[in-house]
Amino acid sequence: MRGLKKKRRMQVIAIIAVALAAATTLIGYGMRDGINFFRSPSQVAETPPPETEVFRIGGLVEEGTLVRGESETITFMVTDGGASIPVSYTGVLPDLFGENEGTVVTGSMSNGVFMATEVLARHDETYMPKEVVDALKEQGVYRDPAEEAEGYGTSGS
Repeated sequence: MRGLKKKRRMQVIAIIAVALAAATTLIGYGMRDGINFFRSPSQVAETPPPETEVFRIGGLVEEGTLVRGESETITFMVTDGGASIPVSYTGVLPDLFGENEGTVVTGSMSNGVFMATEVLARHDETYMPKEVVDALKEQGVYRDPAEEAEGYGTSGS
């Protein structure tokens, strides 16, 4: 009797292990196209990724580099203060997109130019993605909007 219970318990554990492995494999397979790694411009300049890899790059839109052509193609440079990467995007940019503003861009490298498929801009004047803040802090370029806003309060009468 004990041998049968032990055998049954081992079968249940084996079935659970196989089901867990299958579920993990299916989740990984389903998310394979949705996982995009984030890199700073310095990381991309230091170790260029393969042209087939889709990833995100973020930083500030470098001042004086935003060029809107006659077509829908827009070019600009994304910088973290340590390196700048040229970006080309065809499409409509978000309303809050502009020079010296934070951005995160999804796409891949092609001949030294980041070919963007999606451009994200911050959604208000104080928000910036954590990855972009970390990359800018690493280069010593980050300016905290809360610290800059101090002293700009309303004056009492």
